[in-house]
Amino acid sequence: MKKLILAIFLVNFLVGCASNKPKEEAAAPVSNAAAAADTSAADAQAAADAQAATEAQAARQAVADEMAALQSRNSVYFPFDVDAVQAADRDTILQHAQFLAAHPSVTVRVAGNADERGSSEYNLALGQRRAENTKRALVLGGADAMQIETISFGEEKPRCSDHNEACWSQNRRADINYNAQ
Repeated sequence: MKKLILAIFLVNFLVGCASNKPKEEAAAPVSNAAAAADTSAADAQAAADAQAATEAQAARQAVADEMAALQSRNSVYFPFDVDAVQAADRDTILQHAQFLAAHPSVTVRVAGNADERGSSEYNLALGQRRAENTKRALVLGGADAMQIETISFGEEKPRCSDHNEACWSQNRRADINYNAQ
């Protein structure tokens, strides 16, 4: 908004500097009261515009803060060879779904993952089923299906690279990533 106002001001200033001054005609004198009223109206409009810009920025920051808080708990975990969302993760999914329902312009990408056991093809398919089931749970929680994209990384993006159950359990997940492209 400031850039637009600045651009208009600069264009008017340049046009004013470039033109020839016409001969002044006798004009009725403007009273100080009328000039003051015009100035105060312009000042009031500028103050209102500044207040609106500040409020819009505060609202955007609040949404970004809420999104960052949700992003800190964005993973849904699954048991071995299971693609159904577990009851332990329903609260996490519900929080994300409510946020998405309240902010229809926000989009997410749900990325399904699997541990290293099984073939690459099987793990890609399992990761996709995990992502789709997480999406389905988000939609049931109130999010719009058009806000959610799904993808599978299979075993390609592990969170942990050790070869034990504790590590594998971290890799069996679906990640909800905001505004991911």
